[in-house]
Amino acid sequence: MASKKKTTAADTHLAIEITGLTHRYPEGLPGATALGDVSLQLRQGEGLGLVGPNGAGKTTLLAYAAGALISNAVQIFGVPVTRRTAARVRQRVGLVFQQPDDQLFLPTVADDVAFGPLNLGLAPDEVQRRVDEALGAVGLDASFRPRQPHRLSGGERRAAALATVLAMRPDVLALDEPTNDLDPRARRALIHVLHRFPTRLVASHDLELILELCERCVLLDAGRVVCTGPTRQLLADPQLMAAHGLEVPLSIRLAPHAS
Repeated sequence: MASKKKTTAADTHLAIEITGLTHRYPEGLPGATALGDVSLQLRQGEGLGLVGPNGAGKTTLLAYAAGALISNAVQIFGVPVTRRTAARVRQRVGLVFQQPDDQLFLPTVADDVAFGPLNLGLAPDEVQRRVDEALGAVGLDASFRPRQPHRLSGGERRAAALATVLAMRPDVLALDEPTNDLDPRARRALIHVLHRFPTRLVASHDLELILELCERCVLLDAGRVVCTGPTRQLLADPQLMAAHGLEVPLSIRLAPHAS
């Protein structure tokens, strides 16, 4: 039943389950509680959005969901995230940071995309196969392999950062503000790529993006879950959106039957 806390045999479709997660900043910092008793579930094959105002806790929650922060309140494919399991389970969730430069730190694009597979100890031919596959998946052809990441456009850097994650062949993509600084063409290209990866956890202020990629969403504010529901239904509530510093997406407001 939905009220049960632990994953059961009937819950094997869950990619990520978080139950009663709390995170506090170090003593002395303002806003000591970043997350308070947060629970959510991401099913395999589902897109789940994380929305809310600045400071709501979206990035912190995303880091826990990807295993980058450790808590046994988080289960990834049924395995609690502990210091013993973290390295193994975080391979199943590919975290794409808000700033591409946090993931691009080697001399060439090919070096960056190869970094993860090389650290898995894969054979050189398999590493090259993964580099080619990941770059192709994000629309970067072979000419990008020798290029310096800092010389790429914003959209190209985001594509390259995503490729570094795809080369690890994760089961889930976790994305933090993936359309920041993208022009309309690059944004559409990124959305086209992301549609090919069905299990997604997306934190974003771009509510049109959330509508396109996520069937359900979680509204966070001040580190707590306000509500969870079907994306279009939740984002179409003007009182709810206004109460938490958000706006109903323009596509909903302009829809013929918008209320």
